[in-house]
Amino acid sequence: MSNYAERLRRLAANDPRVMLDELGVAPEPVSIDSRTLALIRLASLVAVGGSEPSFGEHADAALDAGATTDEIVDVLIGITPVVGLPRVVSAAPALARALGIDVEAYLD
Repeated sequence: MSNYAERLRRLAANDPRVMLDELGVAPEPVSIDSRTLALIRLASLVAVGGSEPSFGEHADAALDAGATTDEIVDVLIGITPVVGLPRVVSAAPALARALGIDVEAYLD
């Protein structure tokens, strides 16, 4: 019997073990420190229009790895010339919520 429903649930929940379980590999580079990797992953989420739960997970990972909130915002500023201002503006509220900032109150 197929376990497609469980696999989809894990993907939807952004289960960090799904890559290892599904592909047999953990996508962790060996020559990049965890802080840099977490910031790269946040930049990648912005670039591809990542989901809000992903921003929460990766913002937490960046903070846990020693990144500051200023550095996380600097990532948004730094990638703007590459991904474009509309993409960054679109991602900013999700990242702000992940960092516990109420941007909706500011926008009203």
